Amino acid sequence: MSVLTAEQVRIHPGGASRDDALQEATDILVAAGAVTPAYVDAMRQREETVSTYMGNGLAIPHGTNEAKDTILASALSVVRYDGGVDWDGEQARFVIGIAGVGDEHLDILSRIAILFSEEDDVARLKAAATPDELFALLSEVNEG
Repeated sequence: MSVLTAEQVRIHPGGASRDDALQEATDILVAAGAVTPAYVDAMRQREETVSTYMGNGLAIPHGTNEAKDTILASALSVVRYDGGVDWDGEQARFVIGIAGVGDEHLDILSRIAILFSEEDDVARLKAAATPDELFALLSEVNEG
């Protein structure tokens, strides 16, 4: 079962507000059949208590534990904003939305963290010219 498909990967030449980025992440997850539209509220609640900015230009928004009933399946959304997103004063270039059934999100989070811990990998992700190219570079997060 893949948590990421090519349809769930986007690249924008401009930037966005954090709120717009959270909405887009949710919209992609809704389209994938992974969450209900209410999931965005859980993402916003999470940001109010702790920022999901991880460093290296990466934010990984996800819902609160109380939002489990809005999650239908495990999935990711990946959006690269070349203009950046102001994430509590940090510049996020990659916003990876996560929905995980049970504890599956922990395994997904660890694979993403490993990918973004290598500067060479991050440079390749930033250089990908198309969503398909970006998807191919991200394919290792699908392996489980």
